Amino acid sequence: METHADLGAFLRSRRALLRPEDAGLPAYGSSRRRVPGLRREELAQLAGVSAGYYTRLEQGQSPNASDSVLDAVARVLRLDDDERAHLYSLARPRPKTPRREAEPERVRPGVRNMIRSFADVPALVLGRFGDVLDWNPAAHALLAGHLDIGSPDRPGDRPNIARLVFLDPCTPQLYGASDGGWARKARATVADLRLIAGRFPDDPGLTGLVGELTAASAEFAELWAAHAVGDCGTDTRTYHHPKAGTMTLMVEFMALPNDEGQRVAVYGAEPGSASKAALLRLLAT
Repeated sequence: METHADLGAFLRSRRALLRPEDAGLPAYGSSRRRVPGLRREELAQLAGVSAGYYTRLEQGQSPNASDSVLDAVARVLRLDDDERAHLYSLARPRPKTPRREAEPERVRPGVRNMIRSFADVPALVLGRFGDVLDWNPAAHALLAGHLDIGSPDRPGDRPNIARLVFLDPCTPQLYGASDGGWARKARATVADLRLIAGRFPDDPGLTGLVGELTAASAEFAELWAAHAVGDCGTDTRTYHHPKAGTMTLMVEFMALPNDEGQRVAVYGAEPGSASKAALLRLLAT
């Protein structure tokens, strides 16, 4: 992925979401606009920079943009915390390093022992690009019990959450294709992957994953082109499991500070609830 091109596409996508009147500008002439949203000149005016400077920024030609400029642009575009962090990642990409054969990600033994100790709670470890590095039997049964997946210890056998969401035919029903649950999960998955792409722009593994999903899924390609970004955090989701029934689970994501990009996800239900009963039924199957 080309960071400069991604920066321009991201800024243009955010500009398109704002009308002049949303930013306090006169709305006259809006019917003659060739593109939706704010023009470059309007954004530059509101951010307090020259139109030429902002144009160079959007074209990736201002690698030394100051915090004050980036903050002003983020303010005008009304970026949230995740979008602001993404802007900084794209505007100030990491220096390129010589490519070498990447070693497979690994889970530290202490982390593996932790998630496998959660006997009646689904838990898994995600790699930086959404590969399942390890999961306990409950998480496997919840998310992909219909698949005979080998041990995630072997990199070639590791499932990937984005692939499951967009390419596995059973996953839409799990999240709720008819009630919008799968659509929300799909948007969140792509937004999370976009945020990660800003942090690891030159990784061939991520580039390959995005290329594969773009070619295989029209839904993914459309969402990827929208440039929405967002970090997966605490969430409550409803699952429609074919064996255990419907359950609403609280999902907690915890970053592993000693393992760059790795996260633990834990799925829990309210004690004594119908969802907890469904979860226990799942474990009993």
